[in-house]
Amino acid sequence: MSNIVKIEHLSHKYTNSWAIRDINIEIGQTGIVGLLGSNGAGKSTTMNILCGALNQTEGNVYIDGISMREQPQLAKQQIGFLPQNPPLYMDLTVDEYLNYCAGLRLVPKDKMKQAILEAKLRCGIDHFSNRLLRNLSGGYRQRVGIAQAIVHRPKLVVLDEPTNGLDPNQIIEVRSLIKEIALDRAVIFSSHILSEVQVLCKDIKMIENGRIVFSDSMDAFNNYVEPHSVLVAMENPPALAEIEKIEGVTNVDVLTERQMRIYFNGDQSITERIVAASIHHGWRLREITLDKTALDEIFKQLSNKSPQENN
Repeated sequence: MSNIVKIEHLSHKYTNSWAIRDINIEIGQTGIVGLLGSNGAGKSTTMNILCGALNQTEGNVYIDGISMREQPQLAKQQIGFLPQNPPLYMDLTVDEYLNYCAGLRLVPKDKMKQAILEAKLRCGIDHFSNRLLRNLSGGYRQRVGIAQAIVHRPKLVVLDEPTNGLDPNQIIEVRSLIKEIALDRAVIFSSHILSEVQVLCKDIKMIENGRIVFSDSMDAFNNYVEPHSVLVAMENPPALAEIEKIEGVTNVDVLTERQMRIYFNGDQSITERIVAASIHHGWRLREITLDKTALDEIFKQLSNKSPQENN
């Protein structure tokens, strides 16, 4: 089976500085690929070129074997794109907006009604057909944004920070939707949040300082970055010995009176065990997040490796 995406020696320069340099990526026909990188690493530049919104300085992009440079319209017909800020028109209803998007995507008029219905059903928004976009919650606006990205049945869907700004319940719902969409097409999921990519993706492409510093499976990445750590804040924190009893915890550092850094062995279910222990013992957990310092260190370590070491 041929790859849906092939990027060869892609580079782009803004004025006198290179935003990305010698990017090489291949992506299969189905599944979710994570594009991970810190802010300013080159993710958005790569995605804008991939989707035909920006002309590269050097290199080539092929979508289902079609050159983006030589046949841009034909290549773009295979792509659905959701930018970080969904391009919604708040004074339109869901149906009006999706009709407009389907027209932009050159969906034939005799097939437009069915295509819009399929997109609404898949994204769980069919009961909001006549609702103004401004009256939808953040989570449902994001669903509408995803619906416009799939209304023309593309072979590739590119999602830029699709869970950004959503509450925990909305994040879970959007994750489930993305997994469903990826069953019959390829999805590129871009994020600067490692935990988001770990939950959704089987493969990962990591960009830092404009270059690919890691390209492999998520299992390989998780093995490389162990151990992980999380930042935890509690109103009624226990003695360190109590935290260390939690399965998977390897070490604990006290940061403030109510905050600590908990190191663990790489098992991503550690957060669930910490939450359960807090509820059981009355620790009054207030916050639990991936340690940003740890993620920065991962980027630094991978950036210092040669490209051959990451392939």
